[in-house]
Amino acid sequence: MAAAPDAELLRRLYAAVVHGRRFNEQATALTRQGRLAVYPSSRGQEACQVAAALSLAEHDWLFPSYRDTLAAVARGLDPMEVLSLLRGDWHHGYDTRRTRVAPLCTPLATQLPHAVGLAHAARLKGDEVAALALVGDGGTSEGDFHEALNFAAVWQAPVVFLVQNNGFAISVPLAKQTAAPSLAHKAVGYGVPGRLVDGNDAVAVHEVLTEALERARAGGGPTLVEAVTYRLEAHTNADDATRYRADAEVEAWRAHDPVALLERELRQRDLWDEEAARQVEEAAEEQAAALRSRMNQDPALDPLELFAHVYAEPTPQLREQAGRLRAELAAEATAGQTNEYEAGQTDAHGAGQTDENAAGQTNENADGQTDDAARRQSVTGEPAAGGAGGRTGEETR
Repeated sequence: MAAAPDAELLRRLYAAVVHGRRFNEQATALTRQGRLAVYPSSRGQEACQVAAALSLAEHDWLFPSYRDTLAAVARGLDPMEVLSLLRGDWHHGYDTRRTRVAPLCTPLATQLPHAVGLAHAARLKGDEVAALALVGDGGTSEGDFHEALNFAAVWQAPVVFLVQNNGFAISVPLAKQTAAPSLAHKAVGYGVPGRLVDGNDAVAVHEVLTEALERARAGGGPTLVEAVTYRLEAHTNADDATRYRADAEVEAWRAHDPVALLERELRQRDLWDEEAARQVEEAAEEQAAALRSRMNQDPALDPLELFAHVYAEPTPQLREQAGRLRAELAAEATAGQTNEYEAGQTDAHGAGQTDENAAGQTNENADGQTDDAARRQSVTGEPAAGGAGGRTGEETR
């Protein structure tokens, strides 16, 4: 029987899961506001991602999929940088070498062979480094999954594969993806250990991954871990999950919420602290507010950065395309300046004409009215209507 986790680990896991939940909520709201192009929420899966990040040693590497933003944030990355790719900014926002976190991978399972390659290279160099590769259940149906597991097993690469089985590959249920008793059973075919764990139990996930990573660093080879979990929200903001799963199913999983499970364990061990919990929630809210504020600022984008970092030495085609874009941008800038100048001239000319016409009409009307009144007085002897002339005529009579 495994030893009970220490109090400090429990508190760290709880704080990270609460932060992750609030991060999910804020990122989803930003998507609805148009500040993110898309956001694949991991609400309900926070325990998997937080435990994954906290199980890594400083020099280990994390290879996330597109849904694993929380793992990257829990690893210590700037939330703004983590969301850069989903915002549509250039590249993926953070330095992979410095952070030891590979880019959030949108193509299914393509990050898995990369993790194996890095881990194998570290082993050949004698570095005590392990790689943790995250993937969803849908990714296990890809050829990259098979190739990565096979190479890792043959080379005894220090890599751990964490499959977050949330039940659906978008709308395809697991039963239509595989006939295996579990995804962990697939490890047998590759000759590697397979572990099955409750993916909503952050403590259990952390324990299993920590053991697998220690084994990998010690030269024991790869491990396949399946964490059974559930995404409470749709696949992305563009998905309608009600078309392929019932509300009752979702509600059943809400009762197994990872935040509530950690709170229960803290209470059972007399480690729950209301004031500490309040501080955790306040810190999570501050992080969300900071993210919201930064996301509401439009980035200063340079279109020519499209051609940076494509090749170490730009190809002739890229240089040609960059030159054409540079010329188009210059032409647009010149046209903009010309339009501003013409608009200014039109305003000035129009204003001058208006003043001149108004003044002319005023003088002409005044002079015309005065002359007419004078003519009427000289011919008929009648005073002009109103004014001093009228009063003078009345006094004369």
